[in-house]
Amino acid sequence: MREVWSVKPGSKVDVAAIDPANTRALKDGRTAANAAIADNEASLTELQMRLWAESRRSLLLILQGTDASGKDGTIAHVFRGVNPQGTRVTSFKPPTAEELAHDFLWRIHRSVPRAGEIGIFNRSQYEDVLVARVRKLVPKQVWKKRYANITTFETLLAHGGTTIIKCCLLISKDEQRRRFEARLKDPQKRWKFQRSDLEDRLLWKEYQLAYSEAIERTSTKDAPWYVIPADHKWFRNWAISQILIETLTELDPKYPDPPDLAGIQIV
Repeated sequence: MREVWSVKPGSKVDVAAIDPANTRALKDGRTAANAAIADNEASLTELQMRLWAESRRSLLLILQGTDASGKDGTIAHVFRGVNPQGTRVTSFKPPTAEELAHDFLWRIHRSVPRAGEIGIFNRSQYEDVLVARVRKLVPKQVWKKRYANITTFETLLAHGGTTIIKCCLLISKDEQRRRFEARLKDPQKRWKFQRSDLEDRLLWKEYQLAYSEAIERTSTKDAPWYVIPADHKWFRNWAISQILIETLTELDPKYPDPPDLAGIQIV
């Protein structure tokens, strides 16, 4: 199923041509999605326990998307049943003075999951070829080189035992407007709204171009991209949980053999 959303290495990408409301991959709609998510939740709990016990490999899920695309919601809904001991979530904000004093991947490398862990990145190294590009925070000759830096870095992680899943949560401009309006009306969500969100909204086409090139240039066998139609939250959650289950099932982590207990007595 994950192949439905995967971007093959070397293929052309135009996110503007992808329908963010497309739910055809799940014919029976929201009811079927919720049932499947519940099943996947139980499977994810079991697979995570095996990954944690095996403690040889790790999994990294990267969530990228425009403001209000559902990165926080995905984490809250998809990972409800996992053991917090074996899961780490990192949200990447604008870099601090300390982070700016190092190369752009320094803060990313510090946060990659340890053996046995599932790591979740809310935004990631891709901010440095998305926001940095669109807002002209660095010259073109700087961000252009970062695609190669990123793919080399991800290959290093993969060769070290980290399986990488990169998901672009794709929403329409109209859906983003509806979510922004809902945030402003809800006192419990209003704090999420920033004036910079509106500034980025004015650069919608520039971001579409930046996302298209970033995905096109960095979807590799070691670190594939998946473009997820995310206008419907239930579909987004189902799709990502499906990708996780299929990936972990393929990894097939094993419980380690118990130690030799011959002669052991519990008194």
